[in-house]
Amino acid sequence: MGTAPATTILMALLLPSVLLQSVTGAEKTFNVLSYGAKADAVTDDSPAFLKAWSAMCAAATSSATTMYVPSGQYLLHPTLFSGPCVNGNITVKIDGYLVASSNYTLYGAKGYWLKFDRVKGLTIQGGYLHGKGSALWACKAGSGTCPSGATSLLFNNVEDVLLTSLTSVDSELYHIVIDSSSNVQVDAVKVNASGSSPNTDGIHVEESTGVKITNTVIKTGDDCISIGPGTQNLWIEKVTCGPGHGISIGSLGKSADEAGVQNVTVKNVAFSGSTNGLRIKSWARSSSSFAKGITYDGATMDGVNNPIIIDQHYCPHDIDCPAESSGVQISDITYNNIKGTSATQAAVTFNCSSSTPCQGIKVSNVQLTYMSKPSKSYCEYAYGSASTGVVPPINCLQ
Repeated sequence: MGTAPATTILMALLLPSVLLQSVTGAEKTFNVLSYGAKADAVTDDSPAFLKAWSAMCAAATSSATTMYVPSGQYLLHPTLFSGPCVNGNITVKIDGYLVASSNYTLYGAKGYWLKFDRVKGLTIQGGYLHGKGSALWACKAGSGTCPSGATSLLFNNVEDVLLTSLTSVDSELYHIVIDSSSNVQVDAVKVNASGSSPNTDGIHVEESTGVKITNTVIKTGDDCISIGPGTQNLWIEKVTCGPGHGISIGSLGKSADEAGVQNVTVKNVAFSGSTNGLRIKSWARSSSSFAKGITYDGATMDGVNNPIIIDQHYCPHDIDCPAESSGVQISDITYNNIKGTSATQAAVTFNCSSSTPCQGIKVSNVQLTYMSKPSKSYCEYAYGSASTGVVPPINCLQ
């Protein structure tokens, strides 16, 4: 029997490692249909989604892994996608519709519909979320006992996340919440709910740093973007809002030892028919909270009730309002290049605290009119400066 050529022996020795590299180095896709999803809008597909997620999350590979949701309608009950995952480069690609049950009692105990927790290096691309919130809204509008509702998409303790090209419709409560997270980007997202839907904030950020929200359209019944305590280094650019309650910092000062908000930039945004435009709000009670280093640069208003407003006497519905003075320190606030129309005569309102006045307000290149006439400004306990030529003239700053 002859001896095999050296090259043949060498290839035989190398073949296992070559095959291993091709398997571990190739991108892996985990299709939810392969894990039992029916996509019939009737069957609960949550177990199939969790099986696909677990398999992807546990996959040891040097390349990207993808959980794929093909076209179809997938009924999901409250679902928690938890990490950490083995791979730090994972994608959830959604070509289908994810729908909630109209039975809102299924979600109340959890407080969320879809939640991503302790995940790093995640991209969510595409998809359509239908929260079926209208039944709960109707309950709240009546006299019945109703749960507070569920956030449609919740990110908690995540890092290095991109959410792009997703549409969220009719959430029971907030549409998207980013909590206790870092380096999260939301881009080219659409949010849509009735202008009368209660507490359906478009995007809420709190206790997070390095969040960026861009190229997004929000139509809803509450704040288009709400910025809660503990938010730092937030960038908002090219966002369209209306209907809704505007881009709001706060409410702050609900508790005495609440964290503050700092280093927020809002750039080149547009408001149409919204209740507020650029808003900062705090409760009238003692607090160590603050809002500082806030820059508004470039905003267009079209029939907005309160285009620019600081309200340190915030108390929705005027029920059980605290009878104190706000301890929230608001300082270093810049308004530049803001134009358009106000739906009320008071286009600029700085209603600040007597015990903790607003400090360092700077206003320049603002042109806001009311019914084709100059609008007015109102200030109380507000300190700062406004350049000449601003409409309305802000002579009330101290």
